[in-house]
Amino acid sequence: MQNNGLLLLIVLGTLFILRVLGQLLVAVFHVGFLPPMEDWMSGAISYPLLLSLQFCIIALMLKICIDLHRKVGFFARPNVVLGKFLLEGGKFYLFTMILRFVLRMALYPHERWFGGSLPIAFHCVLALFVLVWADCNLRASNVQILKSSWRAVMCRCFAIACILCWVGYELAPKVMAHNFHLRPAQYAVRIESNVPIQVATNVKLLADIYHPQHLDRCPTILVRIPYTKTPRNMLTANIIGRLWAERGYTAVIQCTRGRGGSGGSYYPLAHDRDDGIETLRWISKQRWYDQRIVGWGGSAFGHSQWAIADQASPGFIAMHVYESSTDIYRMFHPGGAFSLYSALAWAVTCHGQEDLLEWPKPQQIADFADIFPMRDADLKSTGLEIDFFNDWVNHSNRDAYWHEIDGHQRNQTLMAPSLLMCGWYDPFLPTQLSDFRNISEGKNRIAAQKSKLVIGPWIHGDELIFPGGFKPSLFRPATLAISLDWFDHILLGRSLLPQLAEIPAGQANVPPLSTAPIQIFVMGRNVWRAENEWPLARTRYTSFFLNRKELSLVKPNEDQSPSQFIYDPKNPVPTAGGAMIGRVPAILEQNVIESRSDVLCFTSKNLETDVEVTGPVKAELYISTDAPSTDFTAKLVDVHPNGVAYNICDGIRRVKSIGSGSVERVEIELWPTSMVFFKDHRLRLEISSSNFPRYDRNPNTGGVLASECNVRKARQRVFHDRQNPSRLILPIIPRAR
Repeated sequence: MQNNGLLLLIVLGTLFILRVLGQLLVAVFHVGFLPPMEDWMSGAISYPLLLSLQFCIIALMLKICIDLHRKVGFFARPNVVLGKFLLEGGKFYLFTMILRFVLRMALYPHERWFGGSLPIAFHCVLALFVLVWADCNLRASNVQILKSSWRAVMCRCFAIACILCWVGYELAPKVMAHNFHLRPAQYAVRIESNVPIQVATNVKLLADIYHPQHLDRCPTILVRIPYTKTPRNMLTANIIGRLWAERGYTAVIQCTRGRGGSGGSYYPLAHDRDDGIETLRWISKQRWYDQRIVGWGGSAFGHSQWAIADQASPGFIAMHVYESSTDIYRMFHPGGAFSLYSALAWAVTCHGQEDLLEWPKPQQIADFADIFPMRDADLKSTGLEIDFFNDWVNHSNRDAYWHEIDGHQRNQTLMAPSLLMCGWYDPFLPTQLSDFRNISEGKNRIAAQKSKLVIGPWIHGDELIFPGGFKPSLFRPATLAISLDWFDHILLGRSLLPQLAEIPAGQANVPPLSTAPIQIFVMGRNVWRAENEWPLARTRYTSFFLNRKELSLVKPNEDQSPSQFIYDPKNPVPTAGGAMIGRVPAILEQNVIESRSDVLCFTSKNLETDVEVTGPVKAELYISTDAPSTDFTAKLVDVHPNGVAYNICDGIRRVKSIGSGSVERVEIELWPTSMVFFKDHRLRLEISSSNFPRYDRNPNTGGVLASECNVRKARQRVFHDRQNPSRLILPIIPRAR
């Protein structure tokens, strides 16, 4: 029996040596009568390292066989402990490889039956070698395995748990695709990890590349993302990359400068154009490049797409951008104010080489922001000067700094149709809607005709939670679910569904792409609806005038005393909901806010019927102040029959150089929305001069806000009389017949 075991070991060792020799012939001499290189690789490690490991295994095999043959040497002596360990390990190893083969055959039609399975076959050879070696040890020791010890049982349980985790990992893209109703997988995936791409002198960016096996050339999905390689991020990127590659795309997921092992220093948004262009050129030189590249990503890595959207040959032929825009300046400085919460939450979470594991809590950001001068908020929060936060604060005008980041009319010079996704409570919403309008009216006819817009019930990077806890649509799965349909439509010519009627939220996380250019989520009714333009052509812009303490459809026809309040920068109106970056509730009760003396409230009578407000919302106010510079804020509120009020959208306007006592007309752009105010609800407009820390506080001095340490109170007046008819302008959508 010992001789039979030795003979089996020699046969199995010879097979393994032939496998190494065959791969070496393909790698070095490029022989054509053997399978291509990718068929020999499992994707776990690179070939040079694999070859070194294989030589070590061959040396160990030879040593074992020689010792057993000569009956002299370390491995010639029977070892019961080693034999038991090898027996359990070998069975686990062999079972795992058989299961891997079964999964491969079940998941990937292009791999049936033996294509691309050479690594699995020779892993089975190694597993059999281990089992035969274990048998030789145990037989030579005359040991019979009659009863498993508790240690063996624990090891087996651990092994089973490992197998289940691995099976879950293998099936994750399939489960995700099933939940998203995506087309089935076709190809097995080969992964290249940490591929260096030279983008500048002494700067290399690392990318993980996911290839569909047995597909020489295919479209490329490029993702350039400033993420840190935490286990969660790496697992998520791996699942997404494999999901795309299984369906015939090469996915290039690259870490931007200073992140995920890439070289250079991290400074968000700054190097996206130069590095992106160099990455496009690198892709165009690869053997798997087929002249087609598409881009995917949102927020900061949505900007990395916009920065190179004007490139061609190589360049994008389609983009999927969510919650990002070509106008970062206006996102940070809406209405002339500064989006302090969003900027500070971003800086605190993402400064340095690694992100924090969790976003700071809203109260933490409020505490950090409560400092004069404002530019020291980063020091208060982290103890560090955060260079990009200081630049965002100090550059309050659209100067050369912002032109370097935003470029020039990128939404009109792009070369490809784009799918834009945004949320009703996302800080990028107004600028992203401007992007869509400019694309639709731009010179690139293909982009204008094929681009699409989806607006859902989302905040920045997360889903919206409505009063009562209703959460209608998961955001991140929605961005991924629609990406494959979009890319298939543009690259593979897959037809779209006819224009869809309304779809209740419970029936679709995100509506399937249709021939309609726009899909919006109508809040209140909680349905998805197809539209043809933005703003909607059937909109009736309706004025609700400020009339004493009411919102009225009737314009004031008499003189009225203005409403007034004192704005104290040291006691600002606290933020309660709104569109911000960070894990912050977007919809909150407003009743406590409305009880303050520095908040003016104008409320309509009970609505006699449901009223849909969809489109841009604006407040036109006649105001005066005794401060050389100050702010006015406006907030649209939905008052429920029980009196509880919830914010819908808000805006701010920074006003400068107003003469004391003079009346000025100012327009405040509130966030666009789509909301149904139900019968017996009431509309309310809140007016104040602060919404902190969503926006920075104006110290009312007229000095440089970033460095101002002094503050003063301001006496604010809002006029609503016959000569100064302040009003709220709502885009009312007529009820369908």
